[in-house]
Amino acid sequence: MPLLGLIVLSAVRWVMSMNVAVAQSTPPDCQPPRTGEYLVLVRSPTPEAQEKLRRALPPNTNTIVCRYLNETVTRTGTFTQLDNANSQVQSIRSLGVAAFVVRPATNPQASTVADPQPLGAGYAVLVEYFNRPETAAQVQQFLGTDVGLTLYVQRPYLLALHTSDQNKATETLKRLSDQGFYALLVNSRQVTLVRPKASP
Repeated sequence: MPLLGLIVLSAVRWVMSMNVAVAQSTPPDCQPPRTGEYLVLVRSPTPEAQEKLRRALPPNTNTIVCRYLNETVTRTGTFTQLDNANSQVQSIRSLGVAAFVVRPATNPQASTVADPQPLGAGYAVLVEYFNRPETAAQVQQFLGTDVGLTLYVQRPYLLALHTSDQNKATETLKRLSDQGFYALLVNSRQVTLVRPKASP
């Protein structure tokens, strides 16, 4: 009987340790910025990427690993001045890592048209602009063309490209990602065009 109890106790401890390991493998959701705050988030999908980032940052930097838009990121700073947040982003991007600023939420649909339309067949290259209107101007300048405002899975995105050419879509996605923009390639039938030009 004592031997059976010992085996059961060992099995329970093993199962509990497995549950703890699973729970620790999924980071919590990132806390949104408060009014007047700007957060710097860095893509860091693996423990190796997180450790590499920690080693590259100044030793006194407090980092928090969390989930943002279903991706694992590392929060590297909270700032009250946008310029300071952008400065840290540029410094981190110089390491070849995608970093971006998240600002407090505004109403992204306040200036939308009254009759949004489905985008139709093809491929859409979308850019998350994190409630930063200046991102539209940056993407527009980089691509040399107008960018639209869309909704995808009920979230606002900039439309960098709508095309039936998969290679062109993939190339545009790569160019944007290489510049540090948070871009994604999706089936354009799932995208709603809110406004052909993001800038009013």
